[in-house]
Amino acid sequence: MASTMSKGGLVDAVASKANLTKTDAKAALDAMIDEITAQLKAGNKVQLTGFGTFEVRQRNARQGVNPSTGKKITIKASKAPAFKAGAALKDSVN
Repeated sequence: MASTMSKGGLVDAVASKANLTKTDAKAALDAMIDEITAQLKAGNKVQLTGFGTFEVRQRNARQGVNPSTGKKITIKASKAPAFKAGAALKDSVN
């Protein structure tokens, strides 16, 4: 079974591969996450060629069922962040 890498583990791996201190690697990772988040909030896509694309997708309002009561409910429209893997990433995991 596959394991899960935490943010701390990712910081350690980036620091090692990029020959950075853990502090610098954490700052770079935090800055990347912050900028992707800011771009998505602004309604923009973020495309990392070979890796994938981050975007916001619109979910329409729809009917649902409350599982505890069985009553029909309306689920309001919302926006959700999404990631679509690029071809190089897809090929690397096959």
